[in-house]
Amino acid sequence: MKHVKELKSHADRVKEATEFVHTRDLSQATYRLGYHLMAPSGWMNDPNGLIYFNNQYHAFYQHHPYDPTHGPMHWGHAISDDLVHWNHLPIALAPGDRCDQSGCFSGSAVDDNGVLTLLYTGHNVINRERDTFYQNQNVARSIDGIHFEKSSQNPVIPSQPEGMQHHFRDPKVWKENGSWKMVVGSTEDERGQVLLYQSDQLETWSYEGVLAKHNGGNEGYMWECPDFFPLGDEHVLLLSPQGIQTEGDRYQNHHQTGYFVGQYKKNQFERGPFKELDYGHDFYAVQTFLDGKNRRIAIGWMDMWESPMPSQKEGWAGAFTLPRELLLKNGHLYMKPVDELVALRETEIKLPSRNIANSWSLPLQGQKIELVLAINLSQTNAKGFGLKLAQAEDGSEETVLFFNAETKTVTLDRSRAGEGVTGKRTAPISWNDQLHIQLFLDRSSIEVFLNDGETVLTSRIYPRETSRGTELFTFNGDVQLEDSVGYVLKTVIA
Repeated sequence: MKHVKELKSHADRVKEATEFVHTRDLSQATYRLGYHLMAPSGWMNDPNGLIYFNNQYHAFYQHHPYDPTHGPMHWGHAISDDLVHWNHLPIALAPGDRCDQSGCFSGSAVDDNGVLTLLYTGHNVINRERDTFYQNQNVARSIDGIHFEKSSQNPVIPSQPEGMQHHFRDPKVWKENGSWKMVVGSTEDERGQVLLYQSDQLETWSYEGVLAKHNGGNEGYMWECPDFFPLGDEHVLLLSPQGIQTEGDRYQNHHQTGYFVGQYKKNQFERGPFKELDYGHDFYAVQTFLDGKNRRIAIGWMDMWESPMPSQKEGWAGAFTLPRELLLKNGHLYMKPVDELVALRETEIKLPSRNIANSWSLPLQGQKIELVLAINLSQTNAKGFGLKLAQAEDGSEETVLFFNAETKTVTLDRSRAGEGVTGKRTAPISWNDQLHIQLFLDRSSIEVFLNDGETVLTSRIYPRETSRGTELFTFNGDVQLEDSVGYVLKTVIA
């Protein structure tokens, strides 16, 4: 008699993946970040299930524990008391059940009467060579906030509405007037849209129609990772469109992340134009949540599809951005680093006011630093100025941030930023009496926040460990630096 191979339970698959991901020693990895959340090893992409639950921050993420490349998606899980120090918990979800044969794709988390509940997309491949698949929406619950059991009623939404294409993923769920609401990314006629659902108890959903859709212009064929929430007197729809075509300096990445602002009434969203949220090379799949201080906090995937990832040869890939508070001003989303990040500061180096012509090597070296600079533009006559970061002594490596006074733009230049990466990203900026610059460098990443988060650029870089210099330079004139400060930052992530 032939023996039938016993299928592993979800608990067994979770245990096996959790044990495997901790077998690799990445302590000597060159590009490992010092204060950004990463998986212990393997592949990491979209933030999932961001939630403030029982006075702690939970962050889940798309995760392939067995290889540093994209594969059958699991949900990794980490927890924090302060958004700075993170501890890894066991993997939350593993694929392989009837509802998610090929992957547990992105989704969200809610507090359902004290039960931490995940809603996620089941990915099911029919024919890999022909790229045929179907997607559905599912539920998993945890009593202890650590171990999750998938609902026996999965899939709770088995398919997309009739006539729509097979892209149907990334549920974001919230409570509104006593009922659950869900938005899901979708495609119809090769055009992106967001669908709206409603439920009383998370297992049974009714389709309420299209919340927002492609306007016929350059808005992409699929709207991934939708997130919908009120901010001030308006509503914001965040999303990551696939297929937007490049327009000059705009939309330079393989896929984009941005937002619409508008009014939401009776399941209808009247929205304005699409706006980019972050202008760097590596920012995607942003998700938000409300914390105990009623802040709307956003975290994104700090990488981009089809970008070079030199860390893969070290056994890992992918990281989260720093947490950012979202503020809406005059229809524009600002992203500011959360206040808790001051806990990273280890050594303070004051940078007194001075006039700079040509260049000045800052008395701050390293690859884990924060700079908070103020440039007095009313007393600056240079046609351009900027910063060189992670700079080699011989100038062979440097990441350049350049401010052009004539075009009133900022450019992040990775042409010599280290292994594998290249390319420039340019964004418009406000040019008033003072320019405020706050930036974080963390070994293989840079995040730039200008004018209190009005313009943000996030990119991965891969310099040698010896490239540690920081320089302020000018072009055709002088720059007036006001009282500023730099910090050497701690390593808090293993």
